[in-house]
Amino acid sequence: MDENVCVWDSTDSSDADGDGVDPDICVIPKLNTESIPEVGKEFDSLQDVYNFYNNYAEKAGFSIRSHSSKKDRLTGEIKRKEYVCSKQGTYCRPEAEGRVRKRRRVKVRQDCKARIGVVKCHESNKYSISLFEEVHNHSLTTPDKVHLLRSHRDVRESRKALKIDQLGVVNTPTHQPVSNLEVQAGGMENIGCINKDFYDWETNMRTQLLEHDVELLSEHFGAEKRKSESFYFKMEADSSGKLTNLFWADSTSRRAYKFYGDVIVFDTTYNTNRYGLVFAPLIGVNNHGQTIILACAFLSKETTESFVWLFDQFKNAMPGPPPKMIITDHDAAMTKAIVQALPTTYHRLCIWHILNKFSEKVNPPTLRDRFSYLNACMWDIDTTIEFESKWLTLITENGLNDHPWLSSIYDLRDKWVPAYVKHVFSAGMLSSKQPESSHAFFKPYVSRKNSLMDFVVRFERGLAKQRHEELYADHVDCNEKPASLLETSMETQVAALYTKALYQKFQKEELKSLKCFLQCTTSDDRQRVYKVTERIKPGVSKVKEVVYDVSADLASCSCKHLESCGIPCRHVLAFLKHEQVEYLPDQYLLKRWMQKAKSALVFDRDAIKIKDHVDRCVLMRRSTLSKLAITLIDSASMSEEAGKLLLETLQGVQEKIESMGQEIGHAQGSGKAVASDSQTVTLMDPLRVRVKGKEKAMDQLKRWCTECSSLPGNNDDTTQSMPNTQSSPIVSLMDEFDIYASASSHPVL
Repeated sequence: MDENVCVWDSTDSSDADGDGVDPDICVIPKLNTESIPEVGKEFDSLQDVYNFYNNYAEKAGFSIRSHSSKKDRLTGEIKRKEYVCSKQGTYCRPEAEGRVRKRRRVKVRQDCKARIGVVKCHESNKYSISLFEEVHNHSLTTPDKVHLLRSHRDVRESRKALKIDQLGVVNTPTHQPVSNLEVQAGGMENIGCINKDFYDWETNMRTQLLEHDVELLSEHFGAEKRKSESFYFKMEADSSGKLTNLFWADSTSRRAYKFYGDVIVFDTTYNTNRYGLVFAPLIGVNNHGQTIILACAFLSKETTESFVWLFDQFKNAMPGPPPKMIITDHDAAMTKAIVQALPTTYHRLCIWHILNKFSEKVNPPTLRDRFSYLNACMWDIDTTIEFESKWLTLITENGLNDHPWLSSIYDLRDKWVPAYVKHVFSAGMLSSKQPESSHAFFKPYVSRKNSLMDFVVRFERGLAKQRHEELYADHVDCNEKPASLLETSMETQVAALYTKALYQKFQKEELKSLKCFLQCTTSDDRQRVYKVTERIKPGVSKVKEVVYDVSADLASCSCKHLESCGIPCRHVLAFLKHEQVEYLPDQYLLKRWMQKAKSALVFDRDAIKIKDHVDRCVLMRRSTLSKLAITLIDSASMSEEAGKLLLETLQGVQEKIESMGQEIGHAQGSGKAVASDSQTVTLMDPLRVRVKGKEKAMDQLKRWCTECSSLPGNNDDTTQSMPNTQSSPIVSLMDEFDIYASASSHPVL
């Protein structure tokens, strides 16, 4: 027989694996003498014993596992330990009579006797091999399949190789990093584990973190607080110490509130964490018309008390006065909380959600037949008197005078009808539809399976991407000049002051002002009134009224576009052109839309400066090291000698860095932990809660019958087929809302 192989006998006479290998003769490559266990060989620790025997098993072609041990009764120290072949023992669990097992495990135990035993030597204080059984009673695994054996699969090193933990921050599916590892390693056999190991590892990690979620989150927020004194967070617990409410806002959000906190949108969403806590972000709009996050909260209950607590924390965290306007969904508890906590803030209801409820509350044929009139009642009027007249006609002609829901929303008309709310600045936001878009943006980063810690880390990742879009918009404003259409002095002035997004809005209004014609109707020493006719298309025109206050030197239009959006409308621009005004006066300019909107110092309530916290040193150092490492790896990969040199060098550097990290860790561990936000009480994970259902717009949009325009279930089965959603009048109404929103305000997410 070839001298390069060694032969082991087997006592099993069957082909156990069914792979055609004769079990009576197991042939493996001849091993190095140092790799073969010998009685008397000593090791410093049991881990060294396991690693040695496992390396031997990998070369031989079998898997091992830990077996019996014997401890000292006094000290608890392990005096004797055995490691055995994974096929040691027998499967002897009897099946209960008549019992059907849902999961049938395969039988892998074959009573193999191969093992290694070690004992603790008192003289040397080391573990010495006292027993070594090398004969197996089964066929050994071939080298091309040895990587599939349990003890030779290690997920940790593979995860570190691709930093799957970082990919998990963006909610990357587990199978995707495995595919990347396969490509980088040159095949699945070189990864060191299989797909199932990754899923098992994640399950084990989630299990280990149970009951420690809030503790980890508190430590995370504490670390953020130490990095930046401007980071603010607050936790609230019940009588048993379980987390109920959580609020946080970083320095970037707090600074942004100073410049863009005049209008906020507040909405709640679900399915963001495993506990069922309600996620409640407070959202604003920056000078580019982009949605930004001003603060975030988790609430266990949607009660007035919970909302009051949230708004109180919001006021404490944010610099400056309360917002001028807050836009929310129609929620009784939320309304009461705003009255208590934000009494000076104008509360506006989301018109988008209210219009969406028409499909549920109003008879479908009525809504279909009167859609155009309802649409005109919403968007094509400027005065409250005109709205009330049209609404009364709509209600009376359709016999809806006693309709309870219509009566209730009519009583609230001053909170949602455009004619009633356009006089208050809203930054162009017509509804709380902005959070819907924001939720969609963050959806790839979060999951209802997330722990709170997972959610925060992944949410911060999405937030960083959102803020990078704002940074890019700032970059565009600094380095690109928008194209001019009319080449007027006013257009050039606004292009130099405003951001690109808002300049384009102004440019659109200025272009349409060319189709407006003025006629002075009344004039005196105090004011002048003009009738402005806008030609929409041949034979179609709209009439607005522009009033010029002589003492204030300010023109206002009946459309209230300047008051609600902060941008002069086409009608006011037509008036300025009529008055031969070359440049836009200061009273028509709004700083929050300017490129330099954020050029000011911000201080909190304690007169402490709030500044964006970005550890530029760490980022620059990481970027430099990454570029150098990639360059070295690309160069060394082309030569075996260069690759070996780089590997040896990196291993030496790794040992030095790890020793430095241990010294730093000991030094930090000797100090006291810094309390975050004066909260030193250890909180426990929250209970799983059930929250009331929130009517989300398009998710609960009912389908309409194509034959009778009724909702499913209102008639017999012959008319309850699934209709085309496009036939629904409410869908057309929502489309009209989107058209109006895009035409009357700057785009937000």
